[in-house]
Amino acid sequence: MHSEPLDLHHKKILYNRLRAISIRLSEYSFANLYLFRKTHGYEVVHDGDCIHITGFTGDKQKFVLPLCEKKEPDLDHIDELLDNYEMIFPVCDCWLRYFDPRNFDIHHNEDDSDYIYTVEKMATYSGRHLSKKRNLLKQFNNSHQYTRQILNKDNIEIAKKVLTNWQNETPANASDTDFHAAMEALENMEILGLFGFLYIIDDKPGAYVLGEDITDDTFVLHFAKGLTEFKGVYQFMYNDLAKEIQGKFNYINFEQDLGLQSLRQAKSSYKPDHMGMKYRIKRRRCN
Repeated sequence: MHSEPLDLHHKKILYNRLRAISIRLSEYSFANLYLFRKTHGYEVVHDGDCIHITGFTGDKQKFVLPLCEKKEPDLDHIDELLDNYEMIFPVCDCWLRYFDPRNFDIHHNEDDSDYIYTVEKMATYSGRHLSKKRNLLKQFNNSHQYTRQILNKDNIEIAKKVLTNWQNETPANASDTDFHAAMEALENMEILGLFGFLYIIDDKPGAYVLGEDITDDTFVLHFAKGLTEFKGVYQFMYNDLAKEIQGKFNYINFEQDLGLQSLRQAKSSYKPDHMGMKYRIKRRRCN
């Protein structure tokens, strides 16, 4: 058994394994693991024919993510891992039935949970709970002209300008935001298999979205950056993206809120259809 820091060349051995498990949680994306490898201290562990990811949760708990499983966990394998690691993470709710609470401690931290919405909801903002979103979208459409471009090597530099201007508007330092990860995502977009749109608003670079398909029915939105001078730009971006992927995907995963109240409030305001809970599994200790 040996381990090494997760890096870009690991895509060859990790991407297909992650896709084969077919779970909507954002950690089951190679791009997500790579872009936040420093934040979580991700390492790739080679264990015979198996490969694992180790790292630290947002609250600094060490975990292992096994990648030998497919549609269901191998409990014998899990048991062996718990001989060497204290915690398995993230475990989806679809796997919980395999873990007997008499033998395992099962917990989750709300800060880890992904916000998942139906594409239809984001494409329509239907219902009284989303009336403010519809109003902001209407204000944007009535006040601004825009063109949409598919992100590619020809306009990446323009998207970088949007990102830099977004950071300049943000009171926090770049080290305290996802600026560096977002910049790296743009620079390695093709290698990471990411897809997105750039929006030119009133003849200015105004916004972009960037993500990928994480399962056959789910698109995960890794980054959405818009400038505050364009009121309603986020409501517009989410709605436009949903319309463009409608018919291809059923769900959009907006990832977790990291325990940040501003993000929690913003993501909750869209009324998620499902919270992607990320369970922490530990072996129950005998008293």
